[in-house]
Amino acid sequence: MTEEIPTDDDATAAPLDITVPPGAEGERIDRLLANTLPDRSRTYLKRLVESGCLCTSDDGGRTIVEPSYRVKPGERFLLRIPASVDADPQGEDIPLDVVYEDDDLIVINKPAGLVVHPAPGNLTGTLVNALIAHCGDSLKGIGGVRRPGIVHRLDKDTSGLMVSAKTGPAHEGLTRQFSEHTIERAYAAFVWGMPNPSHGSIDGNIGRSPRNRKKMAVLPAGGKTARTNYRTEAAYAAGAASLVECRLETGRTHQIRVHMAHLGNSVIGDPVYGGGATRARQAPLTDEAVDAISRLHRQALHARLLGFDHPVTGEFIRFETGLPDDLAALARILKGSGNPPQR
Repeated sequence: MTEEIPTDDDATAAPLDITVPPGAEGERIDRLLANTLPDRSRTYLKRLVESGCLCTSDDGGRTIVEPSYRVKPGERFLLRIPASVDADPQGEDIPLDVVYEDDDLIVINKPAGLVVHPAPGNLTGTLVNALIAHCGDSLKGIGGVRRPGIVHRLDKDTSGLMVSAKTGPAHEGLTRQFSEHTIERAYAAFVWGMPNPSHGSIDGNIGRSPRNRKKMAVLPAGGKTARTNYRTEAAYAAGAASLVECRLETGRTHQIRVHMAHLGNSVIGDPVYGGGATRARQAPLTDEAVDAISRLHRQALHARLLGFDHPVTGEFIRFETGLPDDLAALARILKGSGNPPQR
C-alpha cells in the first residue's frame, strides 16, 4: 500500500504522544518513529518530520524538522499524522487488453509499466483511470473512492492477469476469496540460476526489511505468513537461468520476488531484490541473451493463470494467458544460449 504524502490542508486526528524508551537515547528520530509505528514506512515518517508534523511536548512545543535529530533520554514528542484525503480519479482513454467481461467483473491482461491505482507520483494514467473510462462512472465508489473495483494488485513492472469488480456484491465476493486465499494464481518467473531443489515450497514470513524499509524481506520473527509453491519448467545455459512457475497460497507485497531472492534465485531484471545482471551471471550466456536481458527494463515476472469462483453465479472460472512479447523473446533467446562465446 502506498502511503499518502502529508499536506497542510489535511484534516488530522489527535496527535500521537511518543516517549523515548530506555536504551533508545541517541537514536535518530525517524528511526525511533519507524520502530514505534511499524505499520508506517520510514520514508513516510521522515516526510512527516520534514513537513513540520512533529514537535516536543515538554519545552514549549518546539517543532522538529530534521529526521536525523538525535533523541534524548525520556524525551516526549507529539506526532501529527494527517488524515488521508481520497482523490477522485477520472476516466482516461487508456487501451485495455480485456480477457473476459460480464455485468459483474472484468479480467484484463495488464501490461508491464502500468500502475494499478493512483498514488503520489502516479495520480493519472493508471489501471483505475482506464477502468473508469471503460466501465463508466458506475464503477466509481465500488470498494472505495481511490481504488474503485480493485481487489488485488500487480506491481507496476509485473505483467499479467487481474480481475476487477464492477458491482458491490462482486467486490465483496472477490475480496473474500483473496482474503481466504482460495484464488488460484500462477506466475511465470525467469530467475537467475536453477532452484535447488527444482520444486518445492518456500515458507517465510514477509515484512518490511529492518535494513531498508522501502523493501520487503523474509523475517525470522514477525511479518505475515507467506507460502510460495514453485516448479522449475526449463533451465537455460547449463542452469545459468531458469523458467519457474510460482503458485501463491498467500498474497504478500512482492511475495514471489522476495521468496525467490531468499531461495538464491532472484527474478531476472528485478532492481530491488538482487536481479541485476552481474558479470558472473552473464558469463554462461550468449551475447544475444545478455543483450536481451539488458533491454528488458523490468522484472521478468508474468501472472499467467487466474482462477476463482464467480462472485455472483458461483461458477469456477479460470483464465490463462501466454507470455508477453518481451518475455516470449527472452525465453526464445535463452533457450538458444547453450554455447556462449569466449569473452
